[in-house]
Amino acid sequence: MPNAIDDRHNGFSKTGLQRVRDVLARHVESGKVPGLVALFSRGAETHVETLGTMRHDGGEPMRRDTVFRMASTSKPVAVAAAMVLLDECRLRLDDTVQEWLPELADRQVLKRIDGPLDETVPARRPITVRDVLTSTFGIGMDMTSLGTPVMGAIFEKGLTPNLPEPMPGPDEWLRRLGELPLMHQPGERWQYQIASDLLGVLVARVTGQSYGAFLQERVFGPLGMKDTGFHVPADQMHRLPPLYAPDPQTGEFHVWDEAEGGRHSAPPAFEGGGGGLNSTADDYHAYFRMLLNGGTHGNERILSRAAVELMTTNRLTPGQQAARHQLATDNVHISFGQGQHGGWGFGMAVRTYRGDYAPIGQFGWDGGSGTSTYADPANGLTGILLTQVGASVPDPIHLMHDFWTTLYQALDD
Repeated sequence: MPNAIDDRHNGFSKTGLQRVRDVLARHVESGKVPGLVALFSRGAETHVETLGTMRHDGGEPMRRDTVFRMASTSKPVAVAAAMVLLDECRLRLDDTVQEWLPELADRQVLKRIDGPLDETVPARRPITVRDVLTSTFGIGMDMTSLGTPVMGAIFEKGLTPNLPEPMPGPDEWLRRLGELPLMHQPGERWQYQIASDLLGVLVARVTGQSYGAFLQERVFGPLGMKDTGFHVPADQMHRLPPLYAPDPQTGEFHVWDEAEGGRHSAPPAFEGGGGGLNSTADDYHAYFRMLLNGGTHGNERILSRAAVELMTTNRLTPGQQAARHQLATDNVHISFGQGQHGGWGFGMAVRTYRGDYAPIGQFGWDGGSGTSTYADPANGLTGILLTQVGASVPDPIHLMHDFWTTLYQALDD
């Protein structure tokens, strides 16, 4: 009788690994996802799948070192800059931010979310660093409030990425943000996106360096993340595929962002921690493995264990968490099931209930450009899935769900 250990692959079963590849290949062969890079590890073993091509119409094959627009998977990585500052006591969680961001002093708050911008009450208290880190400082992308005056103003002022016009430089961006009332009282409600971009402005003001320079010096450099940054150098542009946003009705492929001359071909005016990074599977793997290792990379400590535990466990109150959960479940027809985790730490989702194959405690996030990056302490599992198809259609999100389902079915303990 053969020994059962023969079918094990350091915690992955051989048949399970084959299913991972088969399911990923099925998505590429469907024609709806031109190509992908998937990297996943458990213990000392790492597996990589590169499938398909860089372009919808063929071209170069995907490679392990292909560079991708990380979109919102920037959030869990870019937040590390703030954790460095907390470790060094250059920031404190309950410091008010107005010392560095005077544009956000003396806030007014809307009386009601759909009301006129001048119907406000004074904020009950100043905005704190904790409010920004937990995405509860009072303004964000609220998909349940589209069409309201305040959401219209957020778009008109260019405060969010992916609009036709690029975001202004950090000082001008913050000036425009400071012209708006808050949507909710500081600390009251979890809201998406804008806090992650604000954090980059805060880091730059505290350090006197650009956000990107500080990240490079304290996070990317020490981790060997040589291909991670806010733009792709000209001599590496051939490694960046176009980003597609297929037509939701017809599925026809449209280029949202070309590589040459596109949004990531030159240093941006605004280095956005909410969605501006470019990176590779191996670079992101180094970062998430560092988090699984309690803040260390080889012999070097990047973050304290306490900082990692703080950022990768749920920080939301029951009320805040209920609002976030409702947003995820009530918008499943828009999000295709993305975002149903329950909790939120600093810059990333944290699973607080078991709603699919992943256990409580898994942390990470997904990106609207077809990227998915998580680590799971309970299983010692890290997974990175990168594509070049935006979430204008469900296909890249379905691929993400299937990737994680197959990783978990492949575990063999």
